[in-house]
Amino acid sequence: MKNLVMFMLVAVFALATASCNRDKNHPGHVFYPDMHYSVPYDTYDDNPVFADSMTNRLPAEGSIPRGYTPYPYKAKSFVDQVNAGLEMMNPVVVNDQVLAKGKEQYEIFCMVCHGPQGKGDGIIYTKKLFPAKPTSLVEPYVQNKPDGEIYHVITVGSLSGLMGGHGSQVLPENRWNIIHYMRTLSN
Repeated sequence: MKNLVMFMLVAVFALATASCNRDKNHPGHVFYPDMHYSVPYDTYDDNPVFADSMTNRLPAEGSIPRGYTPYPYKAKSFVDQVNAGLEMMNPVVVNDQVLAKGKEQYEIFCMVCHGPQGKGDGIIYTKKLFPAKPTSLVEPYVQNKPDGEIYHVITVGSLSGLMGGHGSQVLPENRWNIIHYMRTLSN
């Protein structure tokens, strides 16, 4: 019995050793060639695999990219705008660096409509490229709003729809920086 067990172990070891293939160019048997040898398609080429022939696919509906937290408040909702103002607090501590970053972001994203001093006299309005005067950011109407409410308007746009949302363009931290800078415009 002992010899039989020893023989079986040697046979299994020999079989396992013989079945290994060390040639990386020929990895062995292919059991599913359609999966092993996949056909690459360029992003915008026709693809016979899909009914619409599109290779470049949209993400699945409702999918969320890694590291992204969905914004919990709805656009064009007065209640959500007020709730954002009550529930969201500016996590960025104001200092000279934050104000400089806020000014930089303001000049990129806000100044074209709201103007250099935030008075609603940006080039879009003064050149008559926009029919309505943008809201003045230095008036008490805006200055008295909580930071969270202003953050909400920057993120999803105004209730009137005249200001579009900038949530896809301005990073969350930079929105808070802009708010800190915007507060200095009224001084």
